[in-house]
Amino acid sequence: MRPTVRTLMTQEVVTVHPDATFKEVAETIIGNEISGVPVVGDDGRVLGVISEEDLLRKEQFREQYYREGYQPPLRARLRHRLNHRRDPGRTAHGDTAAELMTSPAVTIGPDFSCGCVARLMEREDVKRLPVVDDAGRLIGMVSRRDLIKPFLRPDAELAEEIAGDVLGGRLGIDTRGVRVIVEEGIVRLGGSTRRRSEGALVARVVERVNGVVDVVNEMTWTQDDGVTWSGL
Repeated sequence: MRPTVRTLMTQEVVTVHPDATFKEVAETIIGNEISGVPVVGDDGRVLGVISEEDLLRKEQFREQYYREGYQPPLRARLRHRLNHRRDPGRTAHGDTAAELMTSPAVTIGPDFSCGCVARLMEREDVKRLPVVDDAGRLIGMVSRRDLIKPFLRPDAELAEEIAGDVLGGRLGIDTRGVRVIVEEGIVRLGGSTRRRSEGALVARVVERVNGVVDVVNEMTWTQDDGVTWSGL
């Protein structure tokens, strides 16, 4: 079935302490080849996040204040106007992680779906999200790359799961007439079911299998009970 944040997140997370210096933060980000790092307090709670952009503001603001007519790139100006949580002036003059970080951090819980993660990343214009428990303590990190990994599953593995878990009887309907072909993550459903609604149910459940890119429903039925795939 569709994975949650818990199944995709990285549990070994690189973090920095609020007292870490600008240089220590920069070395942590560059040395670990990551785009950002969470700032975590002694109790394990996420206090904020520092991105590469936060570090680059130091040079950006030097140029802005000392070169007449300087303006940041249009994309950076628009992002700043839309994101009221950030204070570029403050982070440009920050020397510790606590001064550099964006706070409060945008976080997500471990049981949210990948769709929720993707929408949140898009809305907040971030590439990585700290995963926290109910108390706000860091338990992992999820990135855009993590969201793509499920789609790398081999076709044979997908076909085996669909045949065993979806068509193996757990739906409570007769699926012996259903045929499955998987190519490049796209599932093509052929054959037939007794009712139109049963074929629609099979297609909908297959669509939710972890790693399925798309479903092409070519099944036929002997009894049209008026329930379509989109109607479920």
